[in-house]
Amino acid sequence: MAAIKIYGTSWCPDCARAKQVFNKLKIPFDWIDIDKDKQAGAEVQKINGGFKSVPTIVFPDNSVLVEPGNAELEQKLQSYK
Repeated sequence: MAAIKIYGTSWCPDCARAKQVFNKLKIPFDWIDIDKDKQAGAEVQKINGGFKSVPTIVFPDNSVLVEPGNAELEQKLQSYK
């Protein structure tokens, strides 16, 4: 199965919180820091209509969650356990 991608930044508290949810549920993910990867930053802007909203989480089915709360993220991740 393709990996779930989390686009974020090292300084973003919502990104740290999202990573904690993934770790708590033991779901693997690829972390992509858009401050270090300018192409990834451009991809996030494309997904979000020009905004660099993080975390932007892209799932293998191409669905996307942007800045999700814990409950929304945990619900989405149930199918990946």
